Amino acid sequence: MVTTHEESAGSPPGADGAGAGDGPRAWRVLAGYVRPHRRVLLGGALLSLLTSASGLALPLVAQRLIGNLSEERPIAPTLVLMSVLVVTNAAVGGFGHYLLQRAAESVVLTARRSLTATLLRLRISAVDATEPGDLLSRATSDTTLLRAMTTDSLIGFATGGLTLVATLVMMGLVDLVLLGVTLGVVAVTAVVIGVVVPSIHRASKQAQQSVGRMGAALERVLGALRTVKASGAEARETAAVHAAAEDSWRDSVRAAKWSSLAGNLAGLSMQVAFITVLGVGGARVATESIDVATLVAFLLYVMYLMAPIGQTVSAVTQYQVGAAAISRIEEVRRLPREPEAAARPAAGAGGEGPAAVRFEDVRFRYGPGQPYVHHGVTFDVPPRGLTAFVGPSGAGKTTVFSLVERFYDATSGRVLLDGRDVTAWDIGALRGAIGYVEQDAPVLSGTLRENLLFAAPGTDEAALAEALRTSRLDGLVARLPDGLDTVVGHRGTKLSGGERQRVAIARALLRRPRLLLLDEATSQLDAVNEAALRDTVADVARTTTVLVVAHRLSTVASADRIVVMDAGRVQAVGTHGELVAGNPLYAELAATQFLASAELG
Repeated sequence: MVTTHEESAGSPPGADGAGAGDGPRAWRVLAGYVRPHRRVLLGGALLSLLTSASGLALPLVAQRLIGNLSEERPIAPTLVLMSVLVVTNAAVGGFGHYLLQRAAESVVLTARRSLTATLLRLRISAVDATEPGDLLSRATSDTTLLRAMTTDSLIGFATGGLTLVATLVMMGLVDLVLLGVTLGVVAVTAVVIGVVVPSIHRASKQAQQSVGRMGAALERVLGALRTVKASGAEARETAAVHAAAEDSWRDSVRAAKWSSLAGNLAGLSMQVAFITVLGVGGARVATESIDVATLVAFLLYVMYLMAPIGQTVSAVTQYQVGAAAISRIEEVRRLPREPEAAARPAAGAGGEGPAAVRFEDVRFRYGPGQPYVHHGVTFDVPPRGLTAFVGPSGAGKTTVFSLVERFYDATSGRVLLDGRDVTAWDIGALRGAIGYVEQDAPVLSGTLRENLLFAAPGTDEAALAEALRTSRLDGLVARLPDGLDTVVGHRGTKLSGGERQRVAIARALLRRPRLLLLDEATSQLDAVNEAALRDTVADVARTTTVLVVAHRLSTVASADRIVVMDAGRVQAVGTHGELVAGNPLYAELAATQFLASAELG
């Protein structure tokens, strides 16, 4: 079976400049987020329509009030009716607004849940090709824009449009001539706004991309803040972040300019319509074609028309902003993802006893056009025992572990675990059988206990205490103010490099793996702790298959077998004695690199 990494490499979000959310497809995507909350949205929309309907009755009541005054009839009942309509309008409108806002927040929550689930299932190749700060902005600021898209675009367009039609019908019942004058002004404005709308979309998408770039620039600095300070680069990096912030400001102002233009055009059209109706209506009153009460009622409808027209224009502009946000969200959803695990794997999943590993003529590169990292790598690791991978930097040692874990797939050839291609394994079962200690031994924000139990949350206290002892962490726990419940800081900054490595090793051992991968897992330990953990690894290797990338002679010399790699190829496999005598590269490494590392340790 041949697996192809390059087919799933993907492109970073925004690389193609187009988005699945652009145009009408944005409605379909939004509908998917809205569907679970459609009942609350429908309730809010109906209350909004009821508010609009009660508002439409007010001009007719005002017309009756003026008629009663002119004919000297009692006005008290009419005033009471008007007051009831106003109070009802306010109460119903307030509750409807609450329901719409609640539903809109729920839509944002649904989108964030969906997007974060996607982010955590992305292939490592896709994450490596993107900026974490930009991905973060898509899950935060971009999803926030769906709130306004839900209330202003989806509901606003529906309720505003219906209210607009109802208002025009009522205006037609009052006077058709004045309705024609009003429609002429509105039609001209609609044409102008239609020309502006594409500019709103382009500017909105550029503004959101700028926010993503600013987030990426800031995340870059904060992720290496010690290096920035040690290099005296604060001023330069501050200037770079400020430049990104200014780009974001500039694009946001451009988007605001076009949105403001559309809104002002709508307001201007209503003012022009009011003045025109006043002029034409005054002339009709003078010729006794209509009476004053009719003109007043119509003018009230013109004023009332401002709200649904403004709502409709706002719906169109917010749609452009929201469509750009959906475009960016959908770009992430199109990135290659790992297959979903069949179930949450238990520690040691996938079988019983130590695992066997085999590489068959594996070739691998990180993407099309990139150089190959592996050139036909072949080796066998039988169950149980310690196998060390050695070689110069760039030989492809760490990549072996990435292919076993399926962080990447081989471009060609096969990677086998227990005789099965790793691509045929359920991803959860595969990783459930493996314990992995990365080269930089990352520690997550939270407590020490949370970090230790991260891969095996169901571990009992006895097993945890044993892991602390074997990883030489019991002394550290005794010194910490809150013991295992001490917060270790962002990325474990309150721990030393050696302590972080011991935490990572203990975390992997608590998983009770069938295959343990250690990528230079003791490089930052002092000689005493390194020797103790070397004995622990040796004990583990009696019942587990252990693969280790190591640069220390003490670790390599005690291995059951050593795989020598250079420039993406396996040069030799054997024991320390066999390779010193028979492989010039290994003999040179043993005489220089390993010995130097041993002296430094």
